[in-house]
Amino acid sequence: MSRRILVVTTASAPRAEVDAVIRSHAGDDAEVYVVAPASKISRLDRLTNAEDDAREDAAERARAASDAVSGESEAHVGDVDPLRAIEDALRVFQADEIVVLTATEAKATWLEDGLGEEVQRRFSIPVTPLATR
Repeated sequence: MSRRILVVTTASAPRAEVDAVIRSHAGDDAEVYVVAPASKISRLDRLTNAEDDAREDAAERARAASDAVSGESEAHVGDVDPLRAIEDALRVFQADEIVVLTATEAKATWLEDGLGEEVQRRFSIPVTPLATR
């Protein structure tokens, strides 16, 4: 039976890096659900619901991560709040593991900062945080 991996991406990652992470955790036959939170947004834009650019960026990140996975995958745009995006994704996709792709700490946005650790605390599923180069 193939493993079900939820990939949460708040940063762009090289194709080979994404594929290598998925293969190392699930093998070649993993079922992958990619969600990119619309988190590239300022606090002011979030307060005023100006999310169009953030959703467009998230759609591009989701497609890129999905394309990087060898095998079957689905790409989706999630909520502005990465934790809410994960909760929403887990309602429709029962994952065996969550892989969280974020920017390196030096480049992380206020919504990404500490995301991998927070996901590990909040969800009872194995989590692999990965900071992209």
